[in-house]
Parts: sequence; structure tokens; C-alpha cells
Amino acid sequence: MSDLHPYVSGPAPRAQRRGQEHFFAELDESGLGAVDAVADSGAPSSMWGEAWAKLRRRPLFWVSAAIIVLVCTVAVFPSLFTSQDPRFCELGSSLQPPSREHLFGFDRQGCDLYSRVVYGARASVTVGVVSTAIVLLLGTLIGAFAGFFGGRLDTLLSRTTDIFFAVPLVLAAIVIMQVTGSRSTWTVAFVLAAFGWPPIARIARGAVMSVKNNDYVTAARALGAGRLSVLGHHILPNAAAPIIVYATVALGTFIVAEATLSFLGVGLPPSVVSWGGDISQAQASLRTRPAVLFYPAGALALTVLGFIMMGDAVRDALDPRVRSVKRR
Repeated sequence: MSDLHPYVSGPAPRAQRRGQEHFFAELDESGLGAVDAVADSGAPSSMWGEAWAKLRRRPLFWVSAAIIVLVCTVAVFPSLFTSQDPRFCELGSSLQPPSREHLFGFDRQGCDLYSRVVYGARASVTVGVVSTAIVLLLGTLIGAFAGFFGGRLDTLLSRTTDIFFAVPLVLAAIVIMQVTGSRSTWTVAFVLAAFGWPPIARIARGAVMSVKNNDYVTAARALGAGRLSVLGHHILPNAAAPIIVYATVALGTFIVAEATLSFLGVGLPPSVVSWGGDISQAQASLRTRPAVLFYPAGALALTVLGFIMMGDAVRDALDPRVRSVKRR
């Protein structure tokens, strides 16, 4: 063994290893501290926080928000915008042109058009908000239970949703309004909600099914959380984005549906000032003075446009697929 070549590899004697010097790189020279550093000074961002940050930078959101705030303010406080009584009519003022006291002029019955447009917002917005609230609650519950529990309950609720989905909304509302004979604002809202919930139930079911198998849901179940607690605290908050987007657009749809029923004469009675009723009465004056039709129709179109634009802005902010496509 003493004749081994000096370059042959082998363990060095212990005495020789004791004399060796060992060099270690200092921590500052390795750069690991800069690589592993995590900035924890700011609060963690959430889906809603990122969505709000994106909405604030979109002009479409601010334009639609301004329209919605204006319409809701007019609906709640119409006396701030006009001092005229929309139900006070004089046949001697029939189809008179606009003036300083009457900005839009008069309709065929001699009623002030501007005051009727202002007060007509109350009925339309009330029907839209009440119908959307009922549809949001009913459709979300049905879709969430169907998607979360599955099995026979899912089959039963899904087939019930398909039956209601096959019935046209306006046609069903016409039949129910004719049968009941009641034509109040609340009746119209409840009838529209009774046949308007299936789309949001389908959306809620699909959203819940896509979320219920995520890791945080499994962790909540492993920690002993009950089914309803998991559904209410973990699944629904993370599946609410498409539901909120559809509810925003549906509000404008219900406003149009109410105007359609009033236009056909089966919605709100003539004693209730509404845009649909004024549009129906303005048909006789369309050739002689078309502005009588354009004012309530323009208010209706502007209101629906505001809610549709808001829905588009919220969808773009909450849908990650839309955001990824726009980045490309």
C-alpha cells in the first residue's frame, strides 16, 4: 500500500485532514437572502380587491355607475327634479311644444312629459330591483343546493329548473297577470321573479360545482366544518362572481319586461306612472309629434344601457379568462 501512486484517489489520513483549511461562503455573498425575501408589509390581495382595482381604471365602469346613480336618485327622490304633478293633465295643453316651465312639452292627454319621465323611473326601478333580489336569492339557493349535494336532489332541482326555463318570461307573465287580475307594482315584480330565476340557478349550479372540489373546501371539511357551513362560508363567496355579473344584467332585463307588460296593457295600471305605459299612449302621436314617444323610450334605453354596461365592466374585472385574453 505504501507504493501507491500519489495521484490515486483515496481517503486522506486523519492527521492530514486535520491540517486542511475549510472555506465557507458567507451568507451575504450567496445572495440567498435577497432571493428568499418576501415582502409581507402589504395586505394580501383578494379576488374582490383586484376586481375593484381594475374597475377603478375603467371609464366604462364610471359612466355606467353615473347613469345608475342618477336613475336611482331620480326614482327615490323625484321631487328634487321636478315640481310638476305627473297626474295633472289639461286637454287644452295637448301636444304643446316644450317651454321653460315644461321642458319636454305635453303629451296627448295634456300631461307634463318631463314630470312623467321623472316619476316613471320609480315604478320601473322598483320592479327591476325587487325582481332581481328575489331571483338572486331563489336562483342562488336552488343552484347551490343542486350543485353542492348532487345526486337525486340535483336531478330533481335541475329538471324543475328546465321546466321553468322552457316557459317564456313575458308570455308567462301575461298569462299570470290576466288570471290574477292584480296589476300592482309588487304583483308585477313577483310574477317576473317567479319565471325569471332559472338562468341564475343554472349559473349558480355550475359555479358551485367548479369550486366545491378545491383544496380549501377539502381542508374545511377535514377540520370538521358542516356541509352548510362549507357551502355558505367557503363555496358561495368564491362562486359569486358569475352570479353577480348575471344579476346586474338581469336587472335591466326585468325593467324592459315591466315596460313590455305595461306597453301591452297587462302590466301596471294607467294610474301608476311608468315608461311602458307612456310609450303605449304615445303611439297615437308618433306621426304628429314623435318626441312624445322618444322621451320615455330614451329614459328606458338609457337605464337599461347603464345596467348592461355595468355588467360588462364587472364581468371583465371578475372573469380571469377575459383578463388573460386581454393581456395577450
